[in-house]
Amino acid sequence: MKRSREVEKGSEIEAAIKELSMLIELKPTGDNLDSATAVHIPTRLFLNVCNLVVQVLDKIGPTMAVLRQDIYQNIQRLEMLCDSDPSMYTNLVEILKKEAGEGNARKGASCSKAFVWLARSLDFTVALLERLAADPGQKMEQLVEESYNITLRPWHGWISAAAYKVSLKLLPDNKTFINLLMPKDETYDTLKEHMQTFISLLVPFLEEIHSILTLYGLDRLKST
Repeated sequence: MKRSREVEKGSEIEAAIKELSMLIELKPTGDNLDSATAVHIPTRLFLNVCNLVVQVLDKIGPTMAVLRQDIYQNIQRLEMLCDSDPSMYTNLVEILKKEAGEGNARKGASCSKAFVWLARSLDFTVALLERLAADPGQKMEQLVEESYNITLRPWHGWISAAAYKVSLKLLPDNKTFINLLMPKDETYDTLKEHMQTFISLLVPFLEEIHSILTLYGLDRLKST
């Protein structure tokens, strides 16, 4: 699985919907669904969704370079661990549990921290697409800034925040972005439907992820 992975048909959002649908299908069922130990987040499928989100953000252009690079580096970190022992690291929750038990979850370039920032990047993507679907006429600068302020800004230090502030000046207009999101011959109404489906699938999944991060004391991590 590489960052350059192409979507053969349809949009990146459609492909992400398929990946999220697979995640739901693989969700364990039984009497212990409320137990953290029963939560299963397939590593490969989660990273597939993150890779597709990178491709969506690529369409915004160079302004999202900082965020795209962060996402890509965090994907790579988890991929490398998964590749080192695919049978052991099929469940992201097990990775959190392992690093927490070793006392490494909050240290250095841990996979737990990579998971935290990937989840927050997905939060940002949801917020952005929600606003775009609700008001396609709103300026991209406002859409991105509002989405950033409620998802990533609370966890960024002044260096990261300053980098994002500068990037707002390089945004395309919203019409250009919408056209880039749509496959050939697709209408905006279809794109809007896909965005809403993507959001409806991803939001409950993210809620579950954030509950797990809180359980492991990772929900308040900040950057520089």
